[in-house]
Formats: sequence, structure tokens, C-alpha cells
Amino acid sequence: MKLKVRVVHYRCDRWYADIDDADDRQPDDPFWYADCRTQAEAIALACTELAALDQRIAAGGVPSRISQAPLQVA
Repeated sequence: MKLKVRVVHYRCDRWYADIDDADDRQPDDPFWYADCRTQAEAIALACTELAALDQRIAAGGVPSRISQAPLQVA
């Protein structure tokens, strides 16, 4: 599996970051995403999560997409 990180500046004060399969033509359901205040924060969070995903995959785990995540009820 080839994963990619995408960081997008979408408002004057907001950055979006996500991690998805590099071969996925539909980027609407990533493995992870975050809404950040700075580009540096978005990149740092994405790199941290990418390393965690890599460790899970190396241990034999299969990453799940956002839509596959269990529902959390408060």
C-alpha cells in the first residue's frame, strides 16, 4: 500500500491535512484527516499519524478509512 499526505491551505487561517491511498481516485474517504491552524501543525500531525499507520501496517494491521471507524458516542 502506498500512502500519501496532502496538505491544503483552504482559508486564510486554516489548513487541511489527510492521509490516503496514493492510488485512490476518490479522495473523499481518507484513512485520517485533520483541520489545523498552521501549515507546520498540519505537516507535523500528518507525519506523526503516517508513522503510526506505518507501524500498524508493519505489525500486520490493516488501516481503516474514516467511514469504517467505529462510532464514538459521548
